[in-house]
Amino acid sequence: MAWFDSVGQARVRLEATGYIATAEIATTVFLAGQLGKPLLVEGPAGVGKTELAKAVAQAADAELVRLQCYEGLDETRALYEWNYKKQLLRIQASSGDAGWAAVQDDVFSEEFLLERPLLRAIRRTGPTVLLIDETDKADVEVEALLLEVLSDFQVTIPELGTVAALAQPFVVLTSNATRELSEALKRRCLFLHIGYPDAERERAIVLSRVPEAGEQLAGRVVQAIRALRSLDLRKKPSIAETIDWTRTALALGAPEFDDQTVRSTLGVVLKHVADQERAAERLGFG
Repeated sequence: MAWFDSVGQARVRLEATGYIATAEIATTVFLAGQLGKPLLVEGPAGVGKTELAKAVAQAADAELVRLQCYEGLDETRALYEWNYKKQLLRIQASSGDAGWAAVQDDVFSEEFLLERPLLRAIRRTGPTVLLIDETDKADVEVEALLLEVLSDFQVTIPELGTVAALAQPFVVLTSNATRELSEALKRRCLFLHIGYPDAERERAIVLSRVPEAGEQLAGRVVQAIRALRSLDLRKKPSIAETIDWTRTALALGAPEFDDQTVRSTLGVVLKHVADQERAAERLGFG
């Protein structure tokens, strides 16, 4: 399927979902759809990598299938596994005269197969966005599995045969760059780096999510956030926290977002005591 007809259409449709895309983001999303290549999105936590996949799914009226990566993730959690408890019950319920061959054909059938995200995305016939989130948190062995799946968009299940995608999903892999992904995986992807937005774009993002804030409040919150991000913090505030801070100011009835409001609500955006102390010392926010 044609995910987007042009770069301009991709940008407009993404913005219609509330995702304010730059020209680079819209262009890369358009090309990923046109070329049928996975899109690897890298950048610090909280800059909108996962939200981009959600926005593509919403903009294209597709189902989002998400594989959350973590240390220890294996094939049974990523691809498929058999429902062993149900298989055991079926074997126990079979008559004593039934041969193993007959029972084996039964218990290794579709009825006993448990789909995991990768297989579910491949088997879907409708438009699908496959989000492989925080790929860098998975073990290196998982990359080999991803390479196999993303190369041909097919999976071989020994007991059932090869399952090939009828409709290739739009694949988005995200990474916080906590470790370097393999060159083999990168070669199969288009690459997009998303950093923290400039002030104008972040203000537009805030107004798209919290339109009742108004230009003045959005501008003040973004100014304070950018001041915090200029510091050497353990965890810099994300775009989601900028939005939360804006909603906090509205909830407190503080549209001016004065110093007192900033001081009393630092915990909304800074989640480590050391970061709050540094902000207090360097910026007078304490």
